[in-house]
Amino acid sequence: MNQLMTKNIIPPRTPIAVVRLDTLEHVVPMTRALARGGITRVEMTLTSERALEAVSQVQRELQGEVVIGMGTVLDGEGARASLDAGAAFLVTPIVAPEVIAVGHSHNVPVLCGAFTPTEIVAAWRAGADFIKVFPAGRLGPAYLKDILAPLPDLLLVPTGGVTLENCRAFLEAGAYTVGVGGQLVNTELIARQDWSALTTRARQFAQACVP
Repeated sequence: MNQLMTKNIIPPRTPIAVVRLDTLEHVVPMTRALARGGITRVEMTLTSERALEAVSQVQRELQGEVVIGMGTVLDGEGARASLDAGAAFLVTPIVAPEVIAVGHSHNVPVLCGAFTPTEIVAAWRAGADFIKVFPAGRLGPAYLKDILAPLPDLLLVPTGGVTLENCRAFLEAGAYTVGVGGQLVNTELIARQDWSALTTRARQFAQACVP
């Protein structure tokens, strides 16, 4: 896929909010609160109830404000359904060549999940635009630095265990950007519909990624 187009969809140092919630009934105000804090790339996940409907709803109501992707995509069927719903990028937790193929057939970038050096290179050779290094928290920033030493062209996106305390260290180690889940999309804030607090949290992460 065209690298310039790919980087327009997910620019460097632009954190991706990973939304893994049981329900997405508040998806529009939640996404708007993230955008107001500077987090404009948001990944829904197919594990959430009515995730496809949520992506379509956000696309309709917040078009131009955010870029919405779909995560936990495991196969071609899930990829096609996500694209039909309006997903602008796809994310897998595993090396999934079928998802990469479907994404690229629609000019949509794919973040492919991998953990070991062999998996990371396999995903890259399969055509993944970005490698989602998952789970990254236990590996730490030094792991990315070690991977990138012999493989400097990889675009790595650590996800899982990224916090305000370590997100800048991941970027300084060479990460393209980071994916942030529960540390940002806090279930208690969502349940209370505390959108102001969510915006503040988003702003903190957005600022932490600025060089």
